[in-house]
Amino acid sequence: MNPGWYIAPGVTHPLEGRAPMKIGIIGAGNIGGNLTRRLTALGHDVHVANSRGPQTLTALAEETGATPVSVEEAPRGAEVVVVTIPLKAIPDLPSGLLDQAADGVTVIDTGNYYPQRDGRIAAILDEGLTESRWTAQHLGHTVVKAFNGTYAQDILDRPRPAGAPDRIALPVAADDATAKQVVRALIDELGFDTVDAGGLDDSWRQQPATPVYGLQEGVDAVTKALAEASRERTPDFTA
Repeated sequence: MNPGWYIAPGVTHPLEGRAPMKIGIIGAGNIGGNLTRRLTALGHDVHVANSRGPQTLTALAEETGATPVSVEEAPRGAEVVVVTIPLKAIPDLPSGLLDQAADGVTVIDTGNYYPQRDGRIAAILDEGLTESRWTAQHLGHTVVKAFNGTYAQDILDRPRPAGAPDRIALPVAADDATAKQVVRALIDELGFDTVDAGGLDDSWRQQPATPVYGLQEGVDAVTKALAEASRERTPDFTA
């Protein structure tokens, strides 16, 4: 582990005083891999999976202490499940994926719709579903939209103590208030502020090409960017 990574000190939030959480991460790309690195460094029990099988995650497991598992196994007993795979792969996830997760599991969706990669999804383009609402429908479980506009390297390089003037804020959207608070607390533990971005039907405000997407600023700037978002998709994000 990189000793330069900041591990936030204990703060008052719903996770304080609890044993480390069991966290399942589905997807070991840039975001999934770096969340695995940070969350294991914070002491959480991380089980990580990708589409190619646990045997391909040996190096990440040796580096972090995370447990490599199959996609089906990643959510088992997990209090938090992070889904961080291409949107086009969401419908291919196993049926009943979350059936063996812990009661009240919080599911984090980091995904974005890129038509050039994901193809044409009529429910998003024609029916106006937000990307995370579409994902939640396929999973059969509500989700919390977070980390979707975050640079993966910032997860490693940009954590700061609470109150630091250069602490980055991340937007978080969800319908479930309890799940949203769990995720906001976890992000705080990771060393970032958060801004409540509303429910899943409001999460278009943080989709690609909006002002907040990729914004590396604090609470005030993120709040302003969310307010200035336009629901109209730019040509790069239509198909």
